[in-house]
Amino acid sequence: MIWLSDKIEFPPYELATEDGLLAIGGDLSVERLVYAYQNGIFPWYNEGEPIIWYSPWQRMVLFPENVKVSKSMKQVLRKENYTITENKAFKDVIFNCRNIDRKDQFGTWITNEMEHAYINLHKKGHAKSIEVWVNDELVAGLYGIDLNNGVFCGESMFSKVSNMSKVAFIHLAQNCGYKLIDCQVYNEHLASLGAHEIEREDFLKYLK
Repeated sequence: MIWLSDKIEFPPYELATEDGLLAIGGDLSVERLVYAYQNGIFPWYNEGEPIIWYSPWQRMVLFPENVKVSKSMKQVLRKENYTITENKAFKDVIFNCRNIDRKDQFGTWITNEMEHAYINLHKKGHAKSIEVWVNDELVAGLYGIDLNNGVFCGESMFSKVSNMSKVAFIHLAQNCGYKLIDCQVYNEHLASLGAHEIEREDFLKYLK
């Protein structure tokens, strides 16, 4: 197992385990997190554990032009009972992502340390949120890392009203100008929206 030093660097991705575990330790500074995401690495760990960094062999991604919108979702999107904003309530989005029951959604367990780290990323212009409002109430949203190269690395999403997190995700795919949305690891919910796995080497090419 490779433990990180204070120097902002990671071992070669070829050294990752079969599960994608690459390294342990380090910190969640803005500089290290940006460097990690630029190189296809992300933190994923539980409260009380050291920081664990992953670089999966297979990467779940969505090419925005391939987003799937079902007939029922098209009906939802045509309704005018909601409002979508960007970067209006980042702290509220990450708070809800941390505290809501998150079944079949992309992202990591959000510790205190991670919550503060991603809020700092947002303040520095590296993290972005999408919010969905109904009657001025925040009912759904998502957040992630904007690498400023056409790639968005999704971290987590939440919904208090049926289908509203899908509204946020579809908005991200159709209206934000990204060429690739990184969903990290496979899950059926994102597969139903058009995401699929690609080889890590192919994913890294998009990052560069």
